[in-house]
Amino acid sequence: MANTHTPGGHEKIETSNFLMIVLILLAVAVGGIVEIVPLFFQRSTTQPVEGLKPYTPLQLAGRDIYTREGCYNCHSQMVRPFRSEALRYGQLSVAGEFVYDHPFQWGSKRTGPDLHRVGGKYSDEWHSIHLNNPRELVPESNMPAYPWLLRASVDPADLAPRMKALRTVGVPYTDDEIAKAGEAVKGRSEMDALIAYLQVLGTARK
Repeated sequence: MANTHTPGGHEKIETSNFLMIVLILLAVAVGGIVEIVPLFFQRSTTQPVEGLKPYTPLQLAGRDIYTREGCYNCHSQMVRPFRSEALRYGQLSVAGEFVYDHPFQWGSKRTGPDLHRVGGKYSDEWHSIHLNNPRELVPESNMPAYPWLLRASVDPADLAPRMKALRTVGVPYTDDEIAKAGEAVKGRSEMDALIAYLQVLGTARK
C-alpha cells in the first residue's frame, strides 16, 4: 500500500535545514531584542555611578596596554552577584561602573583573580615588582613577566586622538583635557601607565 502520509508543520521544520536555520535565527533575534533593547533605556545601565570619572590620559594609556598585552584573557573585571564572589573580591559590580569603558573588560575566564576591585589594594611598588617578575611576590604564579614595560615609554601623540574618539561615544572629555593629554603622559613609562590603570579599577564605589 502506498505511503500517503503528508508531513505536518513540525516534521517539515525538522526535515528542512534551511527552514530550521531561518527559524532559529528568528528566535534568537526576537529573544535578543526583548532582552537587550530595554537595557538601552534603563538608567542603571546607561548612567555612570556616583563618583565615576573618565580615565585620565595616563590611566587610559594603561588601559590600552592592558588590552594590548591580552590581560583580559586571564583576568575578568566583573564581580558577579554571588556571596562567594563578594567575599573573595569585594563589592559586586554594577553596570554603571563601566559606562566609560569602550569596550568593557568584563571577561569570562579566570586563570588569575578578578581585578575589578584591585584598585588601591596594593602599592604602586608592589605592582611594579609583580609585573616585572610575578614569581618574586607569588612563587606559584604562572603569570608571564612584563619587564619591557619598564623600558617602553608612552607615546604622547596617541592620547588626543584616542580621547577624541571616546568623546564621540559619550565619554565627557573636554577640549582642554584633550589638548593637555600628551603633556600629561610625557616621559612616563608603560609600567607607570598600566599601574595607574590598575590602581583606579573599581574605586568609584569604594
